[in-house]
Amino acid sequence: MNLGYNKPLYILPFDHRSSFEKGLYGWTGALSQEQTDKIARTKDVIYDGFKVALRKGVKQENAGILVDVQFGKRILRDCAKNGYITCLPAEKSGQAEFQFESGDHYPSIIEDYNPTFVKTLVRYNPEDDEQLNRRQAGRLRELGNYLHRHGRYFMFELLVPATVEQMERLEGDHAHYDRELRPSLMMGAMKELQSAGVEPDVWKIEGLDAREDCVKVAEEARRDGRDHVGCILLGRGSNPQAVIEWLKKAAGVPGFIGFAVGRTTFWDPIVAYRDGKATREQAAEQIADNYIAWVNVFKGAQTQK
Repeated sequence: MNLGYNKPLYILPFDHRSSFEKGLYGWTGALSQEQTDKIARTKDVIYDGFKVALRKGVKQENAGILVDVQFGKRILRDCAKNGYITCLPAEKSGQAEFQFESGDHYPSIIEDYNPTFVKTLVRYNPEDDEQLNRRQAGRLRELGNYLHRHGRYFMFELLVPATVEQMERLEGDHAHYDRELRPSLMMGAMKELQSAGVEPDVWKIEGLDAREDCVKVAEEARRDGRDHVGCILLGRGSNPQAVIEWLKKAAGVPGFIGFAVGRTTFWDPIVAYRDGKATREQAAEQIADNYIAWVNVFKGAQTQK
């Protein structure tokens, strides 16, 4: 089995859609062209921050962005021109069940924008609805097979939301769920998906509180000959200290190659920019410094293991 991506990978993700429409600007319903352009310009500021980070020394071969077609067309074009690592989301935003953003036309979108990775965000709990899980796995297998036939990498963002029954069992304690139950459910989900023929090159994983859980998750990602499959941590929009702790736990674990931390990197700077409290240049500089901080924490913790 010749799968995987095993080089250091530090992703700045800003493929969020509803977070920008509703969370940042408070808009609902269909967007006007003016509103669409405003979100696109805001995402340009985040891209500026990425380029500042490269100028400040983050290695281009390890740095990448994740941005959507809806608001990031010109960014994706510019990245391709500059040879940057790009990740393109395939999922329709905000759906409980994985659906292709562009329906059956996803191959033409992928070929048009030529990303390094195609990423899917999937909510999958192995103790949830079996038919739902089977439907999702079928679509994801189709996508993964297409990508590998065409020499592209498959990035899989696995979210494992608790079921109602699980939360009742834990008396509504989300912290207990994250600490005690979610790690084993993540591994169960990964095994089920692999058994269904879904073969990511990189798993995008929610932060884990225990290093031994990082080890077990990475081992699951690499089982049965998947020796080059990588794992990266996502930030969950958490506070900087939580992100730092997750990075430190995972750094140095064989199989964990980096991170994809989005909102914790860019949210406060773009809110300041939106409110006129920071210039575009100041916001970009702060985004760059936040991103560089994650790189330094991850690399620094690796050397201490």
